[in-house]
Amino acid sequence: MPSSPLLPAGLVSAMLLAATPVGAQMANTPEKSGSEKPASEKAVPLSKGEIQLSFAPVVKRAAPSVVNVYASHVEKRSARSNAMEEFMRRFFGEDRPGRGPGGMPGERAQRSLGSGVIVDASGLVITNNHVIENMNEVKVALADKREFEAQFVLRDPRTDLAVLKIKSPADIAPMPIGDSDHLEVGDFVLAIGNPFGVGQTVTQGIVSALARTQVGSSDYQFFIQTDAAINPGNSGGALVDLQGRLVGINTAIYSQSGGSHGIGFAIPASMVRAVVETAKNGGSLVRRPWLGARVQSVTPDIAESVGLDRPTGVLVASMQAKSPAEEAGLKRGDVILTVDGQTVDDPEAFGYRFALKGISGTANLGILRGTKRQTVPVKLGPAPETRPRDALKVRTRTPFAGATLVNTSPAVSEELQADLPEEGVAVSAVEDNSLASRAGFRKGDVILAINGMPITSTKDLDRLTQRNPGLWEVSIKRGGEVLTSVFGG
Repeated sequence: MPSSPLLPAGLVSAMLLAATPVGAQMANTPEKSGSEKPASEKAVPLSKGEIQLSFAPVVKRAAPSVVNVYASHVEKRSARSNAMEEFMRRFFGEDRPGRGPGGMPGERAQRSLGSGVIVDASGLVITNNHVIENMNEVKVALADKREFEAQFVLRDPRTDLAVLKIKSPADIAPMPIGDSDHLEVGDFVLAIGNPFGVGQTVTQGIVSALARTQVGSSDYQFFIQTDAAINPGNSGGALVDLQGRLVGINTAIYSQSGGSHGIGFAIPASMVRAVVETAKNGGSLVRRPWLGARVQSVTPDIAESVGLDRPTGVLVASMQAKSPAEEAGLKRGDVILTVDGQTVDDPEAFGYRFALKGISGTANLGILRGTKRQTVPVKLGPAPETRPRDALKVRTRTPFAGATLVNTSPAVSEELQADLPEEGVAVSAVEDNSLASRAGFRKGDVILAINGMPITSTKDLDRLTQRNPGLWEVSIKRGGEVLTSVFGG
């Protein structure tokens, strides 16, 4: 994220609402109540009197559930660093960045400010993962100014959601999670959070669009778009319907300046519910079902060739052996149109709908095969880890320094959202400003060979990186393309 809330003029960017005093941008989601009004009962205002209404009753109900999240990463400094900090303080006559609380040397702290929502009487708070990412301490401040230390319960970077837990006082007010699938374009919504750290703020708007993709803030691209003003600091805050239920977690904005231009994005409540339920059941990792098939968009040409009147659904491009897709009888060329009756228009919508199904039972996929429509039940279960990943974090001075590498498996392929070989080594993470980052390695790259030696496991790579040959010829596979580069020793 940029270090200033202002972006260069003319730069259009989808920005995370991350949450620091210097400005990063992001936001939260709802629960089934059984009292959803059918669409037929919704009506536009017919008179001036109907327009002159107030959202105050909704705010009074929902606002106590929205909290401020103060996260920090505190690291101890060495004695040498402490001495340098003290010298700089005396020389400049001021506290230097990186000094500990109260100006005391010995600690260095990074801080982040965002929002969150109390979603359970036990003290569970949902927020954005990017608000607390890389942080090791967190506090939660309630709307009535009470503050509590919080524990990290669950972090889910793939959805950009995280769950915290505070020691639950008797009078906290959890917000019910609504059903985001009942939202319609044009519905009124409220955004509640702490923009720019000014304190709890409420803005009002409508649902501008549903199922927005290409936002780029998580692996599951299926966002609610709203024109309710959302700004840096709103990250993890609530998008609320007029019944006071959580329908989304405000997460990103589309902005030229870093401020709100009326294009904000929220993670739908249905995804929030899945993450919260995992935390309630004691899980620290969200497990999702594995299909074992690669799907692609249906183009107009493909739609015409299979007899669809418009491009919709996803085309099954390939399947892994012994996967749920293969065992269910799916075939290459099938077009998946629905997941348990929910229409899917593109790979992002399919990934979102299928991810919500959990890891037990079955999901019914509505498919088109040739000219016939049929339903195929697919067994739900997590992707298997067919061999230990044996994670290797390279520290030796090589082109891989700062990268984490793992043995591939269906589970790793699913986590990295990449089409990986059954036996190989993949990059699972790359530290910023590391040698691996400067060498151009990316998450999901498969290391094929080093100096002509095939790499099939992290042990192979570890053995080769223990000595410096002077030059490193590295072959990788990225997105179906093989790339070879040579690096100095």
